[in-house]
Amino acid sequence: MPDPLPFPVQLERPLVFFDLETTGLKVSDDRIVELAVVRLDPAGDVTEKVRRFNPGIPIPAEATAVHGITDADVADKPSFAQRARALSDFLAPCDLAGFNVRRFDLPMLLAEFQRAGVEFDPTDRHIIDVQMIFHREEPRDLSAAVRFYLGRELEDAHSALADIRATAAVLGAQLERYGHLPREIDGLHEYCDEVRPFETELDRWFETTDEGSRIFRRGKHSGVTLAEIAAAHPDYLQWMLGLDDLDAMVKKVVEEALSGP
Repeated sequence: MPDPLPFPVQLERPLVFFDLETTGLKVSDDRIVELAVVRLDPAGDVTEKVRRFNPGIPIPAEATAVHGITDADVADKPSFAQRARALSDFLAPCDLAGFNVRRFDLPMLLAEFQRAGVEFDPTDRHIIDVQMIFHREEPRDLSAAVRFYLGRELEDAHSALADIRATAAVLGAQLERYGHLPREIDGLHEYCDEVRPFETELDRWFETTDEGSRIFRRGKHSGVTLAEIAAAHPDYLQWMLGLDDLDAMVKKVVEEALSGP
């Protein structure tokens, strides 16, 4: 067991910092390949664990490029489902912490528990996200970027022309500062997609398979194809069409599903 870790917060129950490595960023499709935890107990004791899992699907090369874990590395490892009960028991008395855990790691972990049929309820836990503290205490807005990259204050902030001139200057400074950034637009687009893929409202409603089928990503029919709902529950699609703020492209797709092939 590691030595006690000084921590300037009085703990009433254990606090677990955790981080995941995965096959990708889609909670519905991707899987966990590595889980690391550092558990701080109220007495100051520290427990560290690292576990790898066979995700049951190939690890894409772009994911391996990030975390270095290959299919061969996890070929003989247990699945998450095989360790889910023990992990749930380990985390049962704990609050949770990490970097970007509220938006990624915890939703991914919950999805894996659900797929394994193991109950894990985060609602009665404190969830501390270090990234959110960082972003709130150190603003990541355009004024901060101008100050950091250009060494000056942003004049006429929130004037559209001043803002966009500053944005272009910041991008130029970033390209000078970070030699590994792509020097072509396609590469910069892919770089940004890796940080946060752009999604339209249609993307948020439906996942599109290689065969062209659309599968609900939200609502009570999440995971079911649009065609199945059009056949079995057309009233649900009529309800969608009655939403005042329904995106025009989503509306068109739903109307086409209702009208049939």
